[in-house]
Amino acid sequence: MADNCTTIDQLKQVHTQMIVSSLIINDPFAASRLISSSALSTFSDLNYASRIFSSIHKPNTFMWNTLIRAHASGPNPRHSLLLYINMRRLGALPGKHTFPFLLKACSTSSLFSCCKQVHTHVLKFGLVLDLHVVNGLVRGYCVSGDLVDARFLFDGMSERNLSLWTTMICGYAQNFCSNEALVLFDEMIVEGFEPNGATLASALSACARSGCLELGERIHELMKVKGFEVGVILGTALIYMYAKNGEIAMAWKLFDEMNERNIVTWNAMICGLASHGHVEDALALFENLKKERVVVPNDVTFIGVLSACCHGGLLDVGRDIFYSMNTEYGIEPKIEHYGCFVDLLGRGGMLLEAEELIKGMPWKADEVLLGALLAASKHNGNTKVAERVVNEILILEPQNHGVLVSLSNMYAEAGQWQKVLRLRKVMKEERLKKSPGTAVFGEYECEGRVADRSSGDTTTWSGLLE
Repeated sequence: MADNCTTIDQLKQVHTQMIVSSLIINDPFAASRLISSSALSTFSDLNYASRIFSSIHKPNTFMWNTLIRAHASGPNPRHSLLLYINMRRLGALPGKHTFPFLLKACSTSSLFSCCKQVHTHVLKFGLVLDLHVVNGLVRGYCVSGDLVDARFLFDGMSERNLSLWTTMICGYAQNFCSNEALVLFDEMIVEGFEPNGATLASALSACARSGCLELGERIHELMKVKGFEVGVILGTALIYMYAKNGEIAMAWKLFDEMNERNIVTWNAMICGLASHGHVEDALALFENLKKERVVVPNDVTFIGVLSACCHGGLLDVGRDIFYSMNTEYGIEPKIEHYGCFVDLLGRGGMLLEAEELIKGMPWKADEVLLGALLAASKHNGNTKVAERVVNEILILEPQNHGVLVSLSNMYAEAGQWQKVLRLRKVMKEERLKKSPGTAVFGEYECEGRVADRSSGDTTTWSGLLE
């Protein structure tokens, strides 16, 4: 009866009847169905399912698996691990369905070290050759970035199914190992396996990242021959592959032919246009996205649009878009957005505004962002800003001697030869071997002050070079 319920209230009525008739105690199958409906249905209530589970004197493996599975997909996946620990303490034996749910909980919780611990339990219970369990382990290792152990497990299987091939190919693609993904895809085809949608999407993603347009076109042709339905996922993968490889016309055609698009589809097209210099088309597509109001822009959308503004030197447009992220869409800019905007400001000669923007960030600037500002300073010939930026970079990377060379070259281009000689002399004398956290000038005094970062001195390179 529990399987026929459509609301939680109906399920509670069934539960009441089962308590009155003692079915909840005497019929483990009926109790299992009740827990399954309360934990996994569209009207699920995990707290209620847990209370039913707690009332069972000796839960069977199916009941344990049901709750572990529900929590693995729920708001608190770590609870699955606690359930498994209790399961073992009470002497209940896990089965081949237990471990994939457990591994999903490890991945969702970012507890990547747990994968190895679960692996030892898989070995202990003799399930290391079970395809379903091994597939879960390979996926767990791939999600954690441990492709070596994932491939070791994959290669150790004398028998493989399509799911296992797909998981390993997806793992390579998602970890940006595009060449490995494509080699394995070829091996799978040679072995006689016909790819499914997930396999093709991963292979197309690998083609995009590795620039293998010819292989991507062959995969597209294979999809046509085999009659694959080009839905949102495969359609987006094709658009991403063609746009990334510069085939903008084909990407546009596929985009226009899609009946349904999600934000990833829009992003693939916008970013593809932006990266290949189609500035006006990228911005026009962004405007269409806003007008349609079917999907909402996300942080990736704004990276693409800001990149387009950088390519086109559209400072005012880019500024408006950057600040609209928070005010109109409630999206907090990430370091990538700041990087795009700093690059845009630098190209427009607004170095002081770029500096103030970096200072106002909620987190400390990294060397990549500062490097963008240094490049902009070099482009604009502003040695004052460059000195301050170099100072900040050296705090983060005391052994980054390249920025000193860049600064020296800037002095030379500006005809500030006295500073060039002074900087090169100090670099030579110190042999660029100061300890981490200490400025390269070390004990080089200027106006009676010493630049020593290890002691917390705030003397800047600008001060030392004047």
